[in-house]
Amino acid sequence: MAREITPQQNRSVASTNGDANRTAMAFTPAVDIFERDDTTVIVADMPGVAPDDVDVALERQILTLRGKVKPYAPEGYRRLSSEYREGDYIRVFTLSDDIDQSKINAEFKNGVLRLELPRSAQTKPRKISVKAA
Repeated sequence: MAREITPQQNRSVASTNGDANRTAMAFTPAVDIFERDDTTVIVADMPGVAPDDVDVALERQILTLRGKVKPYAPEGYRRLSSEYREGDYIRVFTLSDDIDQSKINAEFKNGVLRLELPRSAQTKPRKISVKAA
């Protein structure tokens, strides 16, 4: 795992949200983390989440990914049965000082959230030339 990103402990949470017959869940999205010399990339799966229901927050060095799965029923129909539960995706990471927080980019497409976390210029590897004395 990338040394710049530390996943926080994930917890699954269930609540009734006021409806004793339906339980909303908090899901932990599966993530893949990739790195190269200048950037770390996080890819998080959030199926069932609409682009407007994705939230990425950064406070100090805590990166929080959230997505909301809303209940679905075609217009004019009422739900008779549902095996797919709505709820929230939540994943939290602690970022190191190596990440340039002002340049983090996020993109959401087809239920997949992709974040690019560039390293700050001071921490990027570089070649130091050696001169003969």
